[in-house]
Amino acid sequence: MNSPTTLLLEEQLQQLQLAALQQHYRTQAQAATRDGWPYEAYLAALIQQEVDRRFGNRRQRRIKDAHFPLLKELADFDFTLLPQFNRQKVLELAQGHYLAQAETVLFVGNPGLGKTHIATGLGLAACRQDRRVRFVTVTHLINELQEAQAAHQLPHYLEKALRHHLIILDEFGYVPFSPTGAQLLFQFCAALHERVSVLITTNLPFSDWVQVLGDERLTSGLLDRLTFRCHILEFLGDSFRFRHGLERQASTGVTGELATPAVG
Repeated sequence: MNSPTTLLLEEQLQQLQLAALQQHYRTQAQAATRDGWPYEAYLAALIQQEVDRRFGNRRQRRIKDAHFPLLKELADFDFTLLPQFNRQKVLELAQGHYLAQAETVLFVGNPGLGKTHIATGLGLAACRQDRRVRFVTVTHLINELQEAQAAHQLPHYLEKALRHHLIILDEFGYVPFSPTGAQLLFQFCAALHERVSVLITTNLPFSDWVQVLGDERLTSGLLDRLTFRCHILEFLGDSFRFRHGLERQASTGVTGELATPAVG
């Protein structure tokens, strides 16, 4: 049976929402008594339990709020498939120093080489460093910008974007933009310039960006901002998915042409 002091303690811990202390104070007290801990060590162990719980929950909220389509870890990526790729640079980016400087990251290369996977892995690493991250395709972003503009809420939308530490813009260049869409994308990136890190994945070389943006001056201005204090990683080779399809076709003896794999 619990003593009045124990009942009062548990009630107060519940009121203060100190769930980890409420869960662990008994076992920690037993360990402290058994091993002769000083009071400070016992208190420090309890506080560490609470800190771990709170930061763990906050990291999970960061990941949920980022809206990753799939959770893909850097540790699960097979870098041996990209022998010319700068793996060390990715590992350095995962430490998050570029976020403190609001630097840009550009992944450029053919479809199906893992750009989205590595971008997601860097986003997850940022979330676990307690950074606010948003993952969105460029097409979806432009739709949101157009809706915000139509509702006279564009300044508010940009203000919310500025609360992030990293915004990942996936699949730039797969669909040409309308003039309004291109202008809104430029306005979005200009607002974030040197204030929020932006990571963009694209299968287009810079020389072809004008084809989707439709305006040479706007394209030049956008690239000028994005490539300032920027980390550019190039993805070279054939699509993993396409290669896997060919290998599976050969192993099963299926004949006929393979369709071009989905982009990603």
